[in-house]
Amino acid sequence: MDFTNFKTVIWKEGAHYVAQSLNVDVSSFGESKQEALLNLREALELYFEDVPLDTISRIEDVEFATV
Repeated sequence: MDFTNFKTVIWKEGAHYVAQSLNVDVSSFGESKQEALLNLREALELYFEDVPLDTISRIEDVEFATV
């Protein structure tokens, strides 16, 4: 499956980077941004083994806000 159109947020949390897909509720982490993204790709592949593709949300624009 092609995950290149998935919107992903990456942030540093302690010693690790966290990568979270905004299209589906899946996240992963790694010691670098690249590792976090690779781990997220693997987590997404595993996720879609059991979940239908129609659960993907279309994310148009992402805006960050502080509340």
